[in-house]
Amino acid sequence: MANCLRFLGVGDASQQGLGHASACVELGDQKLLIDLGPGVLQQYFDFYGALPEALFITHCHLDHIADFEKLFIKAWFSNKRPLVFVPASIVALLHKRIGSYPGALAEGGVNFWQAFQLIPVADSFEFAGVEFQVLPVRHHQPQTAYGLYLPNKFFYTGDTRPIPEVLQHQVDGSCCIFHDCSVIGNPSHTGIDDLRREYSEALIQRMYLYHYNHAEQRALFEAQQLCCVSPGQAFSF
Repeated sequence: MANCLRFLGVGDASQQGLGHASACVELGDQKLLIDLGPGVLQQYFDFYGALPEALFITHCHLDHIADFEKLFIKAWFSNKRPLVFVPASIVALLHKRIGSYPGALAEGGVNFWQAFQLIPVADSFEFAGVEFQVLPVRHHQPQTAYGLYLPNKFFYTGDTRPIPEVLQHQVDGSCCIFHDCSVIGNPSHTGIDDLRREYSEALIQRMYLYHYNHAEQRALFEAQQLCCVSPGQAFSF
């Protein structure tokens, strides 16, 4: 597949064997990794045989950014400088969580972000000749979590509560929607009841659900006639 979105992991923070939620946008021979939680860097390397060349970060919870220190070491000593696209409103928070520890390298003389090309983004950014849009979602405090939208292709929510105001008014009517969902929702994440209450059936039929807890939950999604994503699954566009 020349162009696709491939899931490396589909699980939530307490996932059991599903891998932490992360996906890679493959655009020909260029790749944009979405999020970098625990174990994601190794999964990426096992599949692609290289370090990520570019990343987009949806938000700053550790199950989505914890592998940054490993990538820092590998990028610095291999003389790679991955592009890191980060919504501008969370740059300071991301730095506090992963980049502000004094003495980033034992040998000294290196600031954390010297290993990367940090690119703050607002509404959109360009990568591999296409323009991605960055849309706010509902996950804890406002302006702390964002989804990634490639018009006419896909919308990846990242962690979110239902966002009908985004999906009904800002996302086109033909693209696939990869939506955060577990069986039971909570104040930070979407559940099946939330889907049924907040979205039309036509919209739900375009959704592929991820960020659930364990493999057995897939049967519960299927019983509700909902599509969910499996680790390693790829969607061409």
